[in-house]
Amino acid sequence: MAVATIAVLVAGPDRVGFQGRARSVSFPGEQGTFEVLPLHRPFVSRLLAGPVVIDGRTVSIRRGVVRVADDTVTAVVELP
Repeated sequence: MAVATIAVLVAGPDRVGFQGRARSVSFPGEQGTFEVLPLHRPFVSRLLAGPVVIDGRTVSIRRGVVRVADDTVTAVVELP
């Protein structure tokens, strides 16, 4: 049985912090840290400074916006 994954893109205006597939991603949101898993409900959220953790790999951000839809996570962020 295949492991369910989501497509993840974390990108700034001049470079990509991460692009690939993952089993989970956590973000520093306005209401605290939240995690996105496969089959997550669609939503959009603002992001605050902190770590984005993608299957244990960390990408630091200053701020941004994330959109989750159809097992695709797209985060447009300011990278340090």
